[in-house]
Amino acid sequence: MSQNQFGPKVHVMDHPLVAHKLTIMRDKNTSVKDFRELVSEVGMFITYEAMRDLPLTTKEVETPLCKAMLPTLAGKKIAVVPILRAGLGLVDGVLRMMPSARVGHIGMYRDEETLEPHVYFCKMPKDIAEREVMIVDPMLATGGSADAAISEMEKRGCTNIKLMVLVAAPVGIQLIEKNHPNVEIYCGAVDECLNEHGYIVPGLGDAGDRIFGTK
Repeated sequence: MSQNQFGPKVHVMDHPLVAHKLTIMRDKNTSVKDFRELVSEVGMFITYEAMRDLPLTTKEVETPLCKAMLPTLAGKKIAVVPILRAGLGLVDGVLRMMPSARVGHIGMYRDEETLEPHVYFCKMPKDIAEREVMIVDPMLATGGSADAAISEMEKRGCTNIKLMVLVAAPVGIQLIEKNHPNVEIYCGAVDECLNEHGYIVPGLGDAGDRIFGTK
């Protein structure tokens, strides 16, 4: 993970494979099929880093040569929560790394007058408050949706929350740092800014449309 101008809770990937795959995703000529696959692949890389602090225990294993006490995950409960709909594109990659994780879903719409996000759907595992929660969304632009999603999880008693995105804008990171200082942010890259329409620049366009081929 690279050093950055943000606080210690912000982790930016510093890996040539991630940079290479993001560049392909940014290309407007990349097909829906390839874009969707790359979202999942980069999600796997970021999940690998985000789960670096998972606790370990040991168990006895008989190798072809001998018995040994070897490290294994301590069984910490994980939940991945995609922000609908674009966040769905990251779920498969996360689950390939952590197949036992439970999946919650949170959907939001934006008020056309106030531009504030409102939760319209939220379905979580019953024990969500006991789990480490990873909220996933391809883009962290203004930060409004992620802010609302984190707040919704906090209302449900969640205290261990991480946010995973492919590309972030500085303003979005700063909002989450301000409103949720205990939330760890993991991102593939931090881009320059937002344009007048609220899109990340250079960005990769509307991630939902590109994942699902709806534009």
